[in-house]
Amino acid sequence: MSRERDAAELDERILGTIDAWHRHGRSPSDAEFDDLALAIFAHQLRYNAAYAAYCAGYGFSPTALPTTWSAIPPLPARAYKETAIAAFPIERADLVFESSGTTLGEPSRHYIEDPRLYDASLLASFERAMLQDGMRLRYALLVPNPAQRPHSSLGYMMGRVAVAFGDGETGWYLDEDRLLVDAFLADAGDACDRGQPLCLAATAFSLFHLVETLEERGATMHLPTGSRIMETGGFKGRSRVVAREELYARAERALGVPSERIVAEYGMSELCSQYYDRPGPERIVGGTTYRVKSAPPWLRTRVLDERERDVSPGSVGALAHIDLANRSSCLALLTEDLGALVENGLVLLGRENGTQMRGCSLDAEDLRRS
Repeated sequence: MSRERDAAELDERILGTIDAWHRHGRSPSDAEFDDLALAIFAHQLRYNAAYAAYCAGYGFSPTALPTTWSAIPPLPARAYKETAIAAFPIERADLVFESSGTTLGEPSRHYIEDPRLYDASLLASFERAMLQDGMRLRYALLVPNPAQRPHSSLGYMMGRVAVAFGDGETGWYLDEDRLLVDAFLADAGDACDRGQPLCLAATAFSLFHLVETLEERGATMHLPTGSRIMETGGFKGRSRVVAREELYARAERALGVPSERIVAEYGMSELCSQYYDRPGPERIVGGTTYRVKSAPPWLRTRVLDERERDVSPGSVGALAHIDLANRSSCLALLTEDLGALVENGLVLLGRENGTQMRGCSLDAEDLRRS
């Protein structure tokens, strides 16, 4: 079978899995997830030379496969900075996403052959997490504008969401790194006058800057009932960090959006799928309270110790994601994020290098002592 035919058949299976959950709420069984994950893994061992060379060190090849998805070796995320991680000729990529560049060195580059997988995963997850009430919203986007940063996965993501679910009056309020506060306030005021609910999507840093500016001006807004905020992380590499609880409380006062309507999204440029905060009780890990995040059923996560062994539920370790939508790159990714698996999902804690991340107020040493 040719690479193209093998890829097309796998893509149809993955799209079918996404559609079954999106439209009918059906998740793949453990056996079905294993079967599809191992088929994707075999494909990547055949056509992704860099990943195949890495997996050879674990004794795996297209003719020597593991028996379960949890034995698939996760590729360290830094590999995306060092070489092309792709199961197809990268000149055929329809999408190329780059990391934000907040850390030193080359950005990561994620080459995606077919945007249908990214789009299907994105829209299904976003609709389930952010639009359970089915509302059609105006999108106010404090994220990179694709017109300026075409390789931003976050900008692409919110552009697709706004087209699919928006009211046609989407606003972008970042000019490179400059926040267009007055333009946002004018458009938000118009939405208030019309009673049109907003979905404000912002990095944590942009949301903080907006809230701080309103506080400095002594101004507050009360966005229309039904408005919500999607916060995407983004304090990494910044000199100022605010704990998430404080940020959300200040956003609620400044914008009139209840904190329970502020949802944190967790994604990476190297993944096609995302986690979102789930409704319900929070969990205590290491003496600190965290929201629980949930993923669509084609995205699973392992929590690993220093020797890449699975830790017990509730214990802290490095996160390794297995994303079936990553067919054209690498389905298994070892991150620098720390977290713990708990009942009904994942808690995201911080970074292994000790830098604070996504509002977390603990560093890596604190987490290891927990």
